[in-house]
Amino acid sequence: MNIGFELIPGRTVSRIGLGTMRMADRPDQRRGGTAPVWRSPADRPDLIRFVREAVDLGVDHVDTADAYALGAGEELIGEALVDMPDVAIATKIGNVRPSASEWVALGHPAYLRQQLELSHRRLRRERLDLVYLHRIDDAYPLEDQLGVLAEARAAGTVGGIGISLVDVDTFERARRVTAIDAVQNPFSVGERSSSDLVQATADAETAFVAFFPLAMGDAGQDERVTAVSSKRGADPSQVALAWLLAQGSHVLPIPGTTTLAHLRSNLGALELDLSDEELAVLANG
Repeated sequence: MNIGFELIPGRTVSRIGLGTMRMADRPDQRRGGTAPVWRSPADRPDLIRFVREAVDLGVDHVDTADAYALGAGEELIGEALVDMPDVAIATKIGNVRPSASEWVALGHPAYLRQQLELSHRRLRRERLDLVYLHRIDDAYPLEDQLGVLAEARAAGTVGGIGISLVDVDTFERARRVTAIDAVQNPFSVGERSSSDLVQATADAETAFVAFFPLAMGDAGQDERVTAVSSKRGADPSQVALAWLLAQGSHVLPIPGTTTLAHLRSNLGALELDLSDEELAVLANG
């Protein structure tokens, strides 16, 4: 199953990556929908070591954003992967954080250009592998927002362009502006509102990067998942991720974790082929 997918032209990655949104604040603040993602992590040296160990285990696609801990997330990934150019780093721009509870789209082209420059500095890379518009700002023309990224790609300072939290219509609008390499939306056994976008990206041969792939943080509470996992002797998270992988070769989950045990379990989904019967069980409900 793990034959990889071309995330951006010339860069094929393993189909399970690593999400790093929760690598912020104190360890006890990282769970749940109210996690602040606001300050530099209290255990920063441990997390840098963990990210490097993740690469040793086969992770070659790491996802971050300039809004995570006001840039501290990018700084952490930049330090961890400074000597690992073969690892694809995806980041996002276009979100401001006025407070720990606010995420506000800001698509002013001058601001986006500034954030690109900051991402280069924090990630310590002259060429950013993949940059998403974290959110599309309706206050500015989509052409102007994507134009900033298209200009950077033409200049060779950005490898690929992505968009995040969009619907099919917005995806098609964006494709008329410039080539879109990846779309990032929530998608999981328990959250299937992007099913039509998964199909649209498959038709376009565009990567669909699934964030929050374990549905509200605990796939083990989904009866469909536990029914299959108990029969297979697999972790519930492995079944949930294997279901995602079965939705198309272009689907790339980015589960977040900060422990090697969970990471090894997540990567084990790459070896778990679900039967048609098991997929039918997971499709119900």
